[in-house]
Amino acid sequence: MSANIPHRRDLFSWTARGLGAAALLHLLAKPGHGVEVRPHHAAKAKRVVHICLIGGLSHIDSFDPKPELAKRHGQKLDSQQKPDVFFGQIGLLRKADWAFRERGKSGLPVSDLFPHLAGQADRITVIRSMRADSANHTPALYLQNSGFQSSGFPSVGAWASYGLGSVAEDLPAYVVLPDPRGQPNGGASIWSSGFLPGEHQGTLFGSGKNPVRDLFPTKSIGQEEERESRELLNSFNSLHRDRRGDADPLLAARLRSYELAAKMQLSVPEIADISKETEETQKLYGLDRKITAPFGKNCLLARRLLEKGVRFVQLFSGGAIAGTPRTSWDAHEDVKENHSAEAELIDKPIAGLLADLDRTGLLKDTLVLFTTEFGRTPFTQAAGNAIGTGRDHNKYGFSVWMAGAGLKPGTAYGATDEIGWQAVENSVEWYDFHATLLHLLGLDHEKLTHYHNGIQRRLTNVHGEVISGILA
Repeated sequence: MSANIPHRRDLFSWTARGLGAAALLHLLAKPGHGVEVRPHHAAKAKRVVHICLIGGLSHIDSFDPKPELAKRHGQKLDSQQKPDVFFGQIGLLRKADWAFRERGKSGLPVSDLFPHLAGQADRITVIRSMRADSANHTPALYLQNSGFQSSGFPSVGAWASYGLGSVAEDLPAYVVLPDPRGQPNGGASIWSSGFLPGEHQGTLFGSGKNPVRDLFPTKSIGQEEERESRELLNSFNSLHRDRRGDADPLLAARLRSYELAAKMQLSVPEIADISKETEETQKLYGLDRKITAPFGKNCLLARRLLEKGVRFVQLFSGGAIAGTPRTSWDAHEDVKENHSAEAELIDKPIAGLLADLDRTGLLKDTLVLFTTEFGRTPFTQAAGNAIGTGRDHNKYGFSVWMAGAGLKPGTAYGATDEIGWQAVENSVEWYDFHATLLHLLGLDHEKLTHYHNGIQRRLTNVHGEVISGILA
């Protein structure tokens, strides 16, 4: 054997010294980019940013103007139907706390709650007729993210990863950026891969220089200790594989996760370093202000992840429900106080993200989603003869919006009734929303399935129709 060629044992010893060496070997052995799966039909979008508002944004204070509600301010709800609300208090009707104005060339109405986002009105497509099957936060969050009201089902990001694979060789297909103040109810089960292979679960990125937890050791490890620990781990994996065979999905997912972790040790520090972004770009996202900087960093990181080939990035606005003061959009006590505080955190960063995606050319084949698990009631959460300051949960009608590839921008689809309580025109369920999302990604929601416990499961269960009225 030539002196220039390492012995097989020496080579394995070298690669065992660290994930970085293993990553280098992988990159040398597999040139090119990640695997991209052929879609069912021509795709309009290649990637997705999902901004998920936790707690329930009031549609009648943001994207669904109701002049009639202003006229009936202080009156009782005129209905024989008993509303299904969380606290059961049906107070008097209350007008919106923010004025609506027609924005941009399209004239799409957006309230003063989102002054910066209002400047992007010509780029967004509002759905005003969403409906949810639950008025309870956690089941509604599961439904919004997986199509089912309980945990254990794959999230929409996991389905996108499963259906299309990863473009990036050294980053996960699905990345989750939580609110810096905390994770939503349900935690990791919200971005779970469910019964899909584990590699499709969302990878949580935190803040700081090393945003991925446990990617790097907390203390320096000597080469000998590192080598021996790798050898022990490899022996355990080999024994398990010998006993169970190569078809063991858990072992396969574990080995793939280690392989990806090795590559991420090289890619994550670089992508998380936003100091090289121009001052103009950082200001665009609000990084120059303490109040907007945390969410602004997440929005900027989302754009950087998309540029590197990440398929699905999910950003959360709001942490766990409850607490004093609340760190979510759950405005039971006072809508104006709660929503003013929450909107100030995200308004400029999201507007900056849309503008930046557009100027970099990414928006033309990127989908931006802005959703919340349900809306809020047009009547206040108060005694029957009082005009309170808070609003309860409203599953009967609320607003979300989309932007980017394949959509009619600057338009509104569907409608709630004259006071904003129930969807009455072109009602949209989460199944329809998910079917439309997959359609824009080139996936047929009825064909994207996975066999589990005797059933060909899919994101849309046995429901769902593409919302053709919002497509360009």
